[in-house]
Amino acid sequence: MIRRQRLAAGVCALLAALTAGIAFPAGAVADETDQAAPKVELVLDVSGSMRTRDIDGGTRMAAAKQAFNEVLDATPEEVRLGIRTLGANYRGDDRKEGCKDTEQLYPVGPLNRTDAKTAVATLAPTGWTPIGPALLKAADDLNGGDGTRRIVLISDGEDTCQPLDPCEVAREIAAKGIGLTIDTLGLVPDAKTRDQLSCIADATGGTYTDVRHKEELSDRVGELVDRAAEPVVTPVATEGADRCEKAPTLKSGLYTDRAGFGQQRWYKVDVEPGQELRASVSVADDRAVQPNYGVLLRAVTVHGREIVRGEAAGTGRTDVVSTGLRYPRPDSDDEATPAETVCLQVTSSFSAASGVKTTPGLPLELTVDVVDGPSGHHDVAAFGLGRGWWLLGTLVLIGFLAGLLWGWLSRWRVAVWRTN
Repeated sequence: MIRRQRLAAGVCALLAALTAGIAFPAGAVADETDQAAPKVELVLDVSGSMRTRDIDGGTRMAAAKQAFNEVLDATPEEVRLGIRTLGANYRGDDRKEGCKDTEQLYPVGPLNRTDAKTAVATLAPTGWTPIGPALLKAADDLNGGDGTRRIVLISDGEDTCQPLDPCEVAREIAAKGIGLTIDTLGLVPDAKTRDQLSCIADATGGTYTDVRHKEELSDRVGELVDRAAEPVVTPVATEGADRCEKAPTLKSGLYTDRAGFGQQRWYKVDVEPGQELRASVSVADDRAVQPNYGVLLRAVTVHGREIVRGEAAGTGRTDVVSTGLRYPRPDSDDEATPAETVCLQVTSSFSAASGVKTTPGLPLELTVDVVDGPSGHHDVAAFGLGRGWWLLGTLVLIGFLAGLLWGWLSRWRVAVWRTN
């Protein structure tokens, strides 16, 4: 009897140990998953100037709240999102106290949309603009973990807490090597605000965007939150040539380069029969430029014949102009058909503002993707009509049947009229 009890106790202990062994690793996996999750903190300026009514007839604060609600609804499940404010609480004139006014409105973690929206709804424009202190605190909020980390700063004015320069704060954050990116958005900014927010973004490899409409704000914040959930791709530095013969040969990937004002950059890509080349280019104005500019991307044969082109123009409202192209190479029955060398030419028409340095060139980002081409006419072109040929064929058939029916009815009516 005693032996049976001991055996039962041993079996129970073994089962307990196995259960614990299974449970703890599962917890560890969950913890590792959370550590690797992308993290984003939205940092919102709630200073007194956010009462200004110059965004589609409403206040800047109302536009920010609407954008936050739309972004919270669309935030991917895997993103750990938090919200921090600056200038939301202190109403007095004491500069020292006003420059401490930053708090975490919603902690970085799994998103409860109802709680986050409720917290945002309570905000009212109040005090100072301590951008530098808010960035330092936001960096601490995102500390830890291996996933991507991103701060999205939305402000309508300069920092009011000098000498703590927010540009220097951003440079210090970048120097730590923690892989944290700061993107900035200026709400109807003046020149000084634009310069400061651009400097903050540039220091960490982020982007700056002017915002003057509600939809622009919602779309841009949503893009930046979604970008945090995308796999991180490290661009490869390359150097284009002044003509195709000297251009570097690129494989599928993401590349960065610098393009001088009015300068052409050439690159080469090998395309096999049955493959499709997809390329896009973005050129950023990281300094003051004239308001009208554009970028042209051309795919050219080694003999100089243009295959296809993509082009885009800007008017000074955005900090990046992008365009792209697609070139499907026909398949060949001959397996010995060699690869075709396609030359990619990038030309931008930026011109520097008065007194602005033209060197180094403007940042250029080139994406190259060589994929299996479309089969038959199911994707690109069928009889010159793309996928619309199905609709056209259906309309032709319907028209033919309708004509037959109308002709029969007309003859029947004429026969009846003659008889009567």
